[in-house]
Amino acid sequence: MNDVFAKLQDMLATQFAADPEEITLETSFEDDLGADSVDLVELVMAIEEEFDVGEIGEEELSSLHTVGDCVDFLSSKLNK
Repeated sequence: MNDVFAKLQDMLATQFAADPEEITLETSFEDDLGADSVDLVELVMAIEEEFDVGEIGEEELSSLHTVGDCVDFLSSKLNK
């Protein structure tokens, strides 16, 4: 899980020009990082490629609101 979080933290810091140290598991994509729908689509495509998890469905995306949600989701996908 720590590796997933560290990779995701770096990706988010780059995409949103944020300090990686300020990105925590509680960080909200929309409220804290100011992500709009275009940002989220770009992020999902980058996550699919970086973590090689295949296409992330619309239903799965609707439950990902924080970095922690995403880390949990990716960890469960990677441990299958």
